[in-house]
Amino acid sequence: MSKRMQKSGSAGDAVYGLGMIGAAVWYISSATTFWMGVLGFLKALVWPAFLVYEAFKALHG
Repeated sequence: MSKRMQKSGSAGDAVYGLGMIGAAVWYISSATTFWMGVLGFLKALVWPAFLVYEAFKALHG
């Protein structure tokens, strides 16, 4: 017997994807060199971590 698992996307995936695209556009458009653009793209991949960090910093201080 084989079990079939079906995974469907959620609205959170769409929000994360749109946020990543927006962050990439923001970081890359403000980059002054090619390597800053590359760094901006990498930052865009982990933008929720920056958001949570700043939120916790604001709540603590």
